[in-house]
Amino acid sequence: MLLLLINLFSGAQDISLFQQFNGRYDYTAIGNTLNTSENGNSSPCEILTRSSAELQLESNQNIIAAYLYWAGSGNGDFDIQLNGEDISAERIFTDALDDTRVFFAAFSDVTEIITNLGSTIYTISDFDISSIISPYCPTGTNFGGWALTVVYEDSNLPLNQLNIYDGLQSVPESLSITLDNLNVLDNDNAKIGFIAWEGDRALAVNEQLTINGNLIGNPPLNPVSNAFNGTNSFTGAIDLFNMDIDVYNIQDNIAIGDTTASISLTSGQDFVMINNVITVLNSQLPDATIAVEEITLTCDSREITLNYTTNNANSTGVLPQNTPIAFYADNLLVGQSATSTDIPIGGFENGTISLFIPENISDDFTISVIVDDDGNGNGIITETNENNNFTFAGVSLLIVPEVVTLPNLLSCNLGFETGEFNLLDAVTNLQEFENQNFQFFENLEDLGTNTNSINDIDSYNNLTQLQTIYIRLEQEFCYEIFKFNLEIENCPPIIPEGFSPNNDSKNDWFNIQGLYSIFTLHELKIFNRYGTLIFEGDDNKPWLGLSNRGINHGERVPVGTYYYVLNLNDYDYQPIVGWVYVNY
Repeated sequence: MLLLLINLFSGAQDISLFQQFNGRYDYTAIGNTLNTSENGNSSPCEILTRSSAELQLESNQNIIAAYLYWAGSGNGDFDIQLNGEDISAERIFTDALDDTRVFFAAFSDVTEIITNLGSTIYTISDFDISSIISPYCPTGTNFGGWALTVVYEDSNLPLNQLNIYDGLQSVPESLSITLDNLNVLDNDNAKIGFIAWEGDRALAVNEQLTINGNLIGNPPLNPVSNAFNGTNSFTGAIDLFNMDIDVYNIQDNIAIGDTTASISLTSGQDFVMINNVITVLNSQLPDATIAVEEITLTCDSREITLNYTTNNANSTGVLPQNTPIAFYADNLLVGQSATSTDIPIGGFENGTISLFIPENISDDFTISVIVDDDGNGNGIITETNENNNFTFAGVSLLIVPEVVTLPNLLSCNLGFETGEFNLLDAVTNLQEFENQNFQFFENLEDLGTNTNSINDIDSYNNLTQLQTIYIRLEQEFCYEIFKFNLEIENCPPIIPEGFSPNNDSKNDWFNIQGLYSIFTLHELKIFNRYGTLIFEGDDNKPWLGLSNRGINHGERVPVGTYYYVLNLNDYDYQPIVGWVYVNY
């Protein structure tokens, strides 16, 4: 709870812009005091815990917003009731004359309640500061009260800009407040209103209110010499003891083109706290805002696609066609666009743009989109609010990670440096491939376009020695790449124990499997049982059962057992010797 209170009381006290409404809007205000009479030495030291006021709206006045302010002496009562419904402070303001005389103000958005109840009598209750006021009474600073500001829309009104400023600033002697975010296009019927606390009708010593250096008043209700005197300009009430709900016509005190207004208040004796200031000015301006709806990324690409919406919502004029839009990646201009049509009041326009992100921008960056920006940071459209033209979003490009190299796959040489491979063996027992979607490719180009994947993955024949195979492993938004080489090794040849060269097309030659076209430099020598060399062969000359050495050159060898010496001429193998039986 302590942390919550610190946060509530830490807000800025200076009067500043709280809300802005642009359209056919105006406002009214009601409220009432809890004081039974104006405070002072001769007044009873007592205060109410409830009071009422009536809200009266025309049938064509539709409630847009309703804000409740309440204030009083002491550290505050922040839980009250409005027509029997519990209300808690959403924002809190404080002020003080000294260590013993502190004051509070509170705020709550009650739009839903007021919209539901409409024109009726509103009663604030359970607002109890009666146990605190005794130390304040001797100096006439005991007070409590509430005010309800109601913003409404009326189709008969001109297009206005209505600004609500709030805070809590006091006037021990003088006070100056600057109101910003104004756009004055027409000063006809321009007005300014205040909610103020602790003003006294009886204290009118040099109490003056000026706007842009001009003394203003609303006589007879608010004479120029006693601006804050317990009155309500909307109802004409003169018995709002120690609080004011005042409104002034400032048509002659503000100029077309003004973007700020200066308020000065002086008081020779009266202590006054300003809680709320409202301006209503004619305005016919657009208000361009922009929102990024969707960012589409392409895997392993620096091109992104943005879907965005240009709005003209809180406006009093059309946003013209060709309003520029600029797109920045980490403050570098990467694209430009413009609105394609006039956007009416309250309207919007959808747009799409593709942007290429340069290599000098990191893979993780901020995309900023600014409407009414010509690409050099300059706006060309005058708006009701020049400070809400941008939006931004974080982007992380879908860049494929570095290629992961897996161990080589080995296969016996089937001849001419080719072998048969089960490509799945490359990922067996690798956890990242379990229950995942992946494909094999012969090159990175096909992998990148996800075309021409390898189909016969369980019986693939390599194209070259140490051929590289690539794997595309699909992830949620992109993919990873793995690679491995297909390596051919010369496996030991399989030598038969016999053959029958009788031309029956069955086992007609000394068919040593895994030898021919594999150990291409091999030498084969055949000897008869007497040790006489009868045949010499190589990769181009297999033994068909005929002799090519000795006196029987070219003749079939007789039935019998023959001794062979097979020199593979391979560093990994010693010469192989053994016996082979020839039969017909």
